[in-house]
Amino acid sequence: MKQNYFTKEIVADMLSTSKSTVNSWIRKDKLKSIKPNGKILIHKNELKQFDKLNFLFNKKKFIKPKPKRKYSVVELFAGCGGLALGFEKAGLNCLFANDIDKDSCKTLKENRPNWNIVNKDINLISDSEFKKLKGANIVSGGFPCQAFSYAGKKMGFKDTRGTLFYEFARAVKIIKPQICIAENVRGLISHDNGKTLKTIINVMENDIGYDVITPEICQSIFYEVPQKRERLFLIGIKKGSGLKFKYPDKISEPYTVKDALKKGKLYKTNVPEAEFQKYTKRKQQIMSKVPGGGNWRDLSEKLQKEYMGGSYYLGGGKTGIARRLSWDEPSLTLTTAPAMKQTERAHPEENRPLTYREYARIQTFPDNWKFMGSLNSKYKQIGNAVPVNLAKYIGYEIIRALNK
Repeated sequence: MKQNYFTKEIVADMLSTSKSTVNSWIRKDKLKSIKPNGKILIHKNELKQFDKLNFLFNKKKFIKPKPKRKYSVVELFAGCGGLALGFEKAGLNCLFANDIDKDSCKTLKENRPNWNIVNKDINLISDSEFKKLKGANIVSGGFPCQAFSYAGKKMGFKDTRGTLFYEFARAVKIIKPQICIAENVRGLISHDNGKTLKTIINVMENDIGYDVITPEICQSIFYEVPQKRERLFLIGIKKGSGLKFKYPDKISEPYTVKDALKKGKLYKTNVPEAEFQKYTKRKQQIMSKVPGGGNWRDLSEKLQKEYMGGSYYLGGGKTGIARRLSWDEPSLTLTTAPAMKQTERAHPEENRPLTYREYARIQTFPDNWKFMGSLNSKYKQIGNAVPVNLAKYIGYEIIRALNK
């Protein structure tokens, strides 16, 4: 999406700062803006002062790497396949995929019947089963963020037993891939005052034999994903392998909800119709008063009090409540239930939550990727996934590293 002006909201997203900060810069004339039709717009050239956005002005032609050999991936905590599908699009091959969720595994089997998909608690996968996967080039997975018990422990590999990170590390230790990849929420950085991440890196570097590349938070909006989702990636390179990995350069200016749901650069057709969770009649009436990009604060005081109940008097932001997406901005990070009051994701115009296919498009799944299970399960699978296009660009850099 090539453009000369950005909304203040998109500028805030690109710089990982708040809209109030951008408003302050505008008031102080640090950022010059125009206001046609009442909407504040900032010229692209105003952003040259931010090093983080240099890529907007010094774009290099992206060259897709071709695998020199067949590179295989063992995917743990695979979910409905966002990471695995993105890796496949980059040119990697799924050797094994595991998840405890039955519907997620049904989704994987429906779309990739040739993949070796194991629906099993990872704790029950034996060392001998992992040994059969030796020779895989990559082990990847997004284990849940869990605190460790530190009392009287040095926090080595064995001390993390009982957590899903331990199971991830156990698999890596046995399979011995050239590269291991852990993805997580950005909150892992500050989780338990930073102790959790420090322990994970310590185990990877000192106990299972991997040099950890400095963890990086990847903003999906820079990788052809119309969503503000951020993911933390931890990349481990097997000691002595001589491989070098670098995180992908920023690729694209932000795509918007319109790019996701309408025919255009991302998709060749409008989004197909699909099921969606239902609002009550009264909730439909209230949501009809919320403009695109708005939330409960855009309601009349009377409706605010009715809709918020006791929360109205507690103060604070709560901007996820009665939240309607905007056609002209990236989507908010998708949750596992778009009609849940605290984290609503309403259609930009229609008085309803997003359909599950709209969800899938915002996560950059192709329209032919089928999701199995109940409607609630579909939302949950998609909401928990890594955006496919983000995974694809991580996959390209893995291939570059392995090619050398």
